[in-house]
Amino acid sequence: MEHQTRIHRNIPDGYGRNLYLDDPDFARLLRLYLDPALLDRLETQFIRMGQLAGGPLENLALDADKNPPKLHLRARNGADDERIEKHPSYVALERTVYSDFGLAAMSHRAGVFGETTKLPPLVKYALSYLFVQAEFGLCCPLSMTDALTRTLTRFGDEALVARYFEQLTSQDFDHLFQGAMFITEQDAGSDVGAITTTARFEDGEWRLYGDKWFCSNPDAGLAMVLARPEGGAPGTKGLSLFLLPRHLPDGRRNAYRILRLKEKLGTRSMPSGEILLEGAVAYLVGEPASGFKQMTDMINMSRLSNGMRAAGLMRRSVNEALFIARHRTAFGARLCNLPLMRRQLVKMLAAAEQGRTMVFHTADVLLRADAGEAEAQKLMRILTPLIKFRTCRDARKVAGDGMEVRGGCGYIEEWSDARVLRDAHLGSIWEGTSNIVALDVARAVRREGVLPVLGAYLHRRLDEAALPAQWTGVVRPLLDRTLARMEAVAASRALESEVRSAASALYHATSAVLMTWEAARMGGASDRLALAGLVVRHKLMPRDPLGAAPGEADIEALLLADAPLSRADAEAVLA
Repeated sequence: MEHQTRIHRNIPDGYGRNLYLDDPDFARLLRLYLDPALLDRLETQFIRMGQLAGGPLENLALDADKNPPKLHLRARNGADDERIEKHPSYVALERTVYSDFGLAAMSHRAGVFGETTKLPPLVKYALSYLFVQAEFGLCCPLSMTDALTRTLTRFGDEALVARYFEQLTSQDFDHLFQGAMFITEQDAGSDVGAITTTARFEDGEWRLYGDKWFCSNPDAGLAMVLARPEGGAPGTKGLSLFLLPRHLPDGRRNAYRILRLKEKLGTRSMPSGEILLEGAVAYLVGEPASGFKQMTDMINMSRLSNGMRAAGLMRRSVNEALFIARHRTAFGARLCNLPLMRRQLVKMLAAAEQGRTMVFHTADVLLRADAGEAEAQKLMRILTPLIKFRTCRDARKVAGDGMEVRGGCGYIEEWSDARVLRDAHLGSIWEGTSNIVALDVARAVRREGVLPVLGAYLHRRLDEAALPAQWTGVVRPLLDRTLARMEAVAASRALESEVRSAASALYHATSAVLMTWEAARMGGASDRLALAGLVVRHKLMPRDPLGAAPGEADIEALLLADAPLSRADAEAVLA
């Protein structure tokens, strides 16, 4: 009897790919937003991070996720020994971002990668965008360290800044300080004005008393804390901002305790805990009773970082899904050639590219805002909450779809799909839930007059894109309708329930215009133009749910093909 040999086809595994080099638009986008000479000097760092994130850092992240931190309160002889034990894989990840790449330092001082000046924000966000595709949890402490340093240098007095700046921006791992922010209380989650933590001025120094309910990176060297000085006004107007050191100048641990660590759905690698302040020494930052306004700057930077993380997670899910679809066969065809799979992949790709465009463009606006440009400062006020609101929500859907493309293996924890999906849900909660941040978009429109600035800015970007009249003839009226709708919703309490839909529409219109502008500036990147058209078509235009979408299947096939998309095909999306 003749023996038949069974051909075994292994599950496609893209481990080891370079996440920078395998991402066709990454380098072109960086060349658009960064000085070309700077990119030429730094591109080896992007290639290095891309290679690490595609393999070695992925291994460390999987290991750290399975071995969460542990809180120790006493030594074996009963002595007080409060400390958090972090797994060696997590510590190795910390060394990568803080020491090897200097991600917490590069926005604040020269010297990182041998540069003679501070690096523009996009360098930090773009490198972090690669890193987060391997490890999400650590990006929270990284962001808080970066944002705390920014807030301290903007509002702290010279002596306080001088005391801590060097350690906050050090790349010496055994010497550097990490940062945190302690805001949340049991009765004061999103309602920051309900904070009850009290600051008392005793014997010439401020001491804090209270219970902070959710504190990530609780053993950080420094934390920003919101507290109400005794006798302070109610609400946010009575809050002051304080810098809380973990250890006092004489080496003693400060008077606050970590009561326990949280067992979380995601970000399991990174510790989050509950803090009891028992007269902890703290230093006033900035003007008394201006704490909420000052802390808002730190929160906004964390929100932008949250959006970057969400965009990075979407790109990770898209990378995995595209690799699987191109290398797995079912029903006699490659998955990427099956019509339903193509549609799913293109929807994922469009959302991921929206998020990347919004984050990269906003990082460029931030550079101009910090240089004092008034228009950019107005734009930051609305772009940041828009990103935090919509990009983070999209990441949950894209991560779930990515898991589905891998199938049953995606549900198994030895792959990263499950971890990515768990982590993706965090973005819509921390630094403001979706409802809170959508209301903040409306607040910025109502109180700060940002919408006309954004509208004028986006129309200028369309002018610069120089598209055919039939294309802009669709996009311009939709943009104006979207702006008018956001204005009306923000102005009326009766329409508060519509804030999320109005903010979503504004995000989609903004991202579509900016993707269109990018396509033109990148030498007519037709795939990007087509994705912008699909955003307009699916997210902003009325559509019959029972009707056909003529020609759309052809566009999806072309977007996923190896050959470049023609300009005519891209423009046909909105024909």
